[in-house]
Order: sequence, then C-alpha cells, then structure tokens
Amino acid sequence: MSQTIGKTRLAYSRSWHHVSLSSPTTPSLGRLASRIAILLMGKHKPIWDPSTDCGDYVVATGCTDVYVTGKKMQQKQYYKQTTRPGALKSLSMESMVKKWGGGEVLKRAVRGMLPKNRLRDKRLDRLKVFEGEAHPYKKNLVKFEGRTRRVEPETKAEILKKQSV
Repeated sequence: MSQTIGKTRLAYSRSWHHVSLSSPTTPSLGRLASRIAILLMGKHKPIWDPSTDCGDYVVATGCTDVYVTGKKMQQKQYYKQTTRPGALKSLSMESMVKKWGGGEVLKRAVRGMLPKNRLRDKRLDRLKVFEGEAHPYKKNLVKFEGRTRRVEPETKAEILKKQSV
C-alpha cells in the first residue's frame, strides 16, 4: 500500500484567508499572530507535516488598528544590532507603528511564532499586510471572516470573450 494516500496536488493547494484587524472582535496581537502562524504553516490541514510547506496565504487588513493589552504599546522594545560595538538600537512599539505601520509589528510577531528553520521566510512571504482595508487580493480570497465564499467557475463563453478583448 502506498504511503502517499491523500497527499495529492489538490491537498497541497493553497487557499487565501482574510483577517481584518479593524473588526471589534479581533483578538490581541499575540493571539492573532499565533492563529496566523498556524494558517501559514498549514497545521489546520490533515496532511500537515513539519518538513513540508503546505500552508495557506493570509491577507491582514486594517493593521493601523493593531490591539495590544496593558502598556505594551509604550513599553515593548524591538532591538537590532549591526555587530559593531555600541551599535545596539532599540525602538518602542509605539514609534515602530508611527515609522513603519502596524503591519511591521504584526509581521514581527508572526515571525517569532513560526519555527526557526529554512521554511520560515517562505511562509512569512505568504503573509500580506495592509494598513487600510483596500488590497489587491480580493479575487483570491476563498475564506472571508471564517466563512467560505462560493466562487462560480467561468463559462467557456466568458473565457473566450476575455481573450478576444
């Protein structure tokens, strides 16, 4: 019997998920980042394997409204080092949101929750963050707010009409 039952090309197809940070029911930054990391890794799929990349795409909109609890916005520090003595730079979360936007804060939180291996950068590239609600991936979204959107297949006449134009 074959060991690859169910691991077909269809099983590895990637779907698109939408997360709106401006919704009133959005969880805090850490809880949201862990849910996004699970989608990017593909742990929600029955074919999940740690050594393969079977995760989905995630589109996060409204990142200016990133929600954190307590005084993290003022007290959390992000560090970077250039390997030169005395070159340790620190930046608070509040100043990072002003400088680069809430999307960078979300990306760093998700990056910290992904496994530290060769697949991390590829998985993180599938996270698309936008400060506002507008994004160019509306046609790709299959799951919107947790509900599956029905996508009607195009008829042959519609495809031919698009090609002739």
